[in-house]
Amino acid sequence: MDLRKRARKRLPNFAFEYLDGGAGGADNGIARNWGAFDAIEMIPRYGKVITPPPTDCTLFGKAYSAPVGVSPIGGPSTAFPGAERYLAAAAQTARIPYTLGVLSAITIEEAAKIAPDVLWLQLYRFAKNEHKIGMDLVKRAAAAGVNALVLTWDTPVRTTRPREVKSGIMNPFRLNNRLRLDAISSPPWLLSMMKNGIPKFVSLRPYMDGNASLAEAAAFMRREQGGAFTWDEIARYRDAWNGPLVIKGVLHPADADRAVSLGIDGLMITNHGGRQIDALPASIDALPAIAQQVDGRVTIIVDSGVRSGIDVARCLALGADAAFAGKAFLWSLGALGERGPAHMIDLLKDELSSTLGQLGCATIDELRKVKVRHPGAYTLADFVREM
Repeated sequence: MDLRKRARKRLPNFAFEYLDGGAGGADNGIARNWGAFDAIEMIPRYGKVITPPPTDCTLFGKAYSAPVGVSPIGGPSTAFPGAERYLAAAAQTARIPYTLGVLSAITIEEAAKIAPDVLWLQLYRFAKNEHKIGMDLVKRAAAAGVNALVLTWDTPVRTTRPREVKSGIMNPFRLNNRLRLDAISSPPWLLSMMKNGIPKFVSLRPYMDGNASLAEAAAFMRREQGGAFTWDEIARYRDAWNGPLVIKGVLHPADADRAVSLGIDGLMITNHGGRQIDALPASIDALPAIAQQVDGRVTIIVDSGVRSGIDVARCLALGADAAFAGKAFLWSLGALGERGPAHMIDLLKDELSSTLGQLGCATIDELRKVKVRHPGAYTLADFVREM
């Protein structure tokens, strides 16, 4: 959280509000995520010699240096220009997954050059013309060597984030006089913008006649993108994509079970970082029921609220295979600039290793044997009438 405090001081107000804010006026969903993590206790077992445990893991048959990754983030270069390049480069060096959001300031192809071994791609629903855009993005992902495809399921309607509105951010984003005055207060943000330019959704440019302005891009998104993938559409993407396929936004065990029946390889349990609606449960609280329901048949990733290696350990102890972070990586960029993501990765890995050692675990697999007290957990019994 020290990175968050430093990012608040170093970034323009609008940039910090964009990366840090949530849905509703009080950020209750964000607070619920953090509070749920903080309430989870793990009981250690001592009596054996523990050297610093390794954090290496395997996800979808591919080796990574730790069960942590960068969550898909929409428009991260608004928070810090060049964010996608810096995140991708740090993830490649550290060998952890980097999930490029389709609303990105670099193309799939450029991201694949920066992070060829760890690149994942997130897609929204573009349903018009028989998913022409979505299916072309799938083809581009395959050609670029993307390692996993993530379908975002948890944005069925558009919502408003009050902190963004109050800070002066508009859709489409542009540096009006108010934001220019705000940006002057942040030399690091301005320097990175001069280096990387004002962010544009360049992965979507081929579908917008190539040279769309920010205003035209925003209109394109309102016209072409929207809604949650239907089950039939998920099945189509399963058929179209030969690699690992992940559904992002699963919170109900019955939905998890149906996704498994369609051949989905992974579930990302998330409440969209508290950025869509304040009424959803914390992602970590939804994990136990889903893990019990799928019973090891698919890879489970927790997203939303992950701030530390201890949080990662909590996820793994409760049945997840990995934990991804979004806000924490944006805080690192705001606090430290280009070197922030590498620093954040080191923090997560080092703290995960030390947490393992403190709990008496020689490997991450041994976390599954740790006794956990989880006061906010949902269980399958909570859903018995709906299954």
